[in-house]
Amino acid sequence: MNMMKTLIATGVLATITSSAFAATAITWWHSMTGALGERVNALADDFNKTQGDYKIVPVYKGTYDESMSAAIAAYRAGNAPAILQVFEVGTATMIYAKGAVKPVYEVMHQAGEKFDQNAYVPAVAGYYSTPKGMMSFPFNSSTTIMFYNKDMFAKAGLDPEKPPVTWQEFVGMAAKIKASGAACAYTTTWQSWVHLESFSTWHNVELATKNNGFGGLDARLKMNSPLHVRHIENLSNWAKQGYFTYAGRKDEANAKFNAGECAIITGSSSAYADIRKNAKFKFGVATLPYYNDVQGAPQNTVIGGASLWVMNGKKADEYKGVAKFFSYLSKPEVAAKWHQDTGYLPVTKAAYELTKSSGFYERNPGTDVAVKQMIVKTTEKSRGLRLGNYAQVRTVFDEELENVWTGKKSAKDALDSAVKRGDELLARFEKANKGNQ
Repeated sequence: MNMMKTLIATGVLATITSSAFAATAITWWHSMTGALGERVNALADDFNKTQGDYKIVPVYKGTYDESMSAAIAAYRAGNAPAILQVFEVGTATMIYAKGAVKPVYEVMHQAGEKFDQNAYVPAVAGYYSTPKGMMSFPFNSSTTIMFYNKDMFAKAGLDPEKPPVTWQEFVGMAAKIKASGAACAYTTTWQSWVHLESFSTWHNVELATKNNGFGGLDARLKMNSPLHVRHIENLSNWAKQGYFTYAGRKDEANAKFNAGECAIITGSSSAYADIRKNAKFKFGVATLPYYNDVQGAPQNTVIGGASLWVMNGKKADEYKGVAKFFSYLSKPEVAAKWHQDTGYLPVTKAAYELTKSSGFYERNPGTDVAVKQMIVKTTEKSRGLRLGNYAQVRTVFDEELENVWTGKKSAKDALDSAVKRGDELLARFEKANKGNQ
């Protein structure tokens, strides 16, 4: 009987002890699938093994749009995750979501974690920052670059090691590629991101007033400037000449390039791993072309991908765990491994230097192109975009660009229309959020 009492007492004590020292669970909603989803789970597991106080629990919540909508509903119901992965076009929406977000700089400061914003890649950190500091944690950031088929270049009599650096050079090369019998000289993914957003920052010109929205909610679009019209008009003419093949609004063009149909493609740097895996030809990686008669070009391209936002209404120990996790993700060796495994940009300068010194870029030619485009000092015009309702604005851009490719509108008429329609969406966002500035 005494033995039974002892066993029961021991069991109760063990339960109490285990409960008292249970790790604080921190939910992280994300939108990563496949190999990237596995990598997210591995990051969480690796962090959890480094200590016993906090447990990061990653949960896949669908696409970026789906996850963001679910988080808004969960916040209203009082059960939002501690960490939410949000795509870059949702940045303004999150910043102006009054009361829903706890800024990263505040989370790190209150937790007593060492946090130097200057340690992060400027063009990436700046996108997610206000004058007070970083609002979200840059996680999976990519940018726009160019890939090209070296075999098709050689067949066209072009030097496989010399891709076009400028759009002026591009024309002659595209003509030779077409003349060699290629069905597709050039294509692009994410047309509005590449040819309007990145095009603007790469040439150090504004896409919108107020430094692309960083200066206030009353920003309005200006990508119907003579330079923008010139570029879209050129693309339209190249399409008519058979130099440019439009394949879709998102990443549909990747399949055409991977299959060896197109000689040149512009798009996300994160496509590198997929191209390396699927391409049956030699390929090269290069920077986006630019117009060499534009002063200030090239500057830096704009980022894509997503960042991690901290939701409000959590307990102090949860925020402490979030801060510890962000510090872990910022470690040079951790950030470098994420960069090397996924093809996304390194989060910090130290992660870039570590990757460089390890010889990774020499072993994997082209993987440093995107980084070099981004590790530069940004300007007020090239820092990024901070525009409300931007997912809808992008849809407007896509619709109007398609009107150009199909010959329904001239480049000027389409861009004028895009500005008018886009400004209506910006004005609507301004009116809804004016009291939240």
